[in-house]
Amino acid sequence: MKYYFNRTIKGDFDKIMDRVRKELEKEGFGVLTEINVNETFKKKLDVDFRRYHILGACNAPYAHKAISNEDKIGTMLPCNVILQQKDNGEVEVAAVNPVASMQAVENNELNDVAMEIAKRLLRVVENV
Repeated sequence: MKYYFNRTIKGDFDKIMDRVRKELEKEGFGVLTEINVNETFKKKLDVDFRRYHILGACNAPYAHKAISNEDKIGTMLPCNVILQQKDNGEVEVAAVNPVASMQAVENNELNDVAMEIAKRLLRVVENV
């Protein structure tokens, strides 16, 4: 089982970012954090790096359910979605597969939550 869902798309990075945000919203997610990796690498390391953004997405009702059933699960939240510029002018969009990451957690109460979030994140990636 892969630990992520991904898709590569031709198009403008910023426009694809907007589409990702809209698709996340349709699936009930808000973006809590955004890390601009290439800017951070330039600032902290003086290294040039391709455009690479990490969006920390949260579906509050499911996060509440997960944390209520497993108080340390917050170490695995929010769900990360990445966008990275590829050399050929394409942009890769990838999202964590929570079913794969939840295999490390021994709590059956989380299986339904992980399956539902996986379905929603997969739709986000597919619909961008």
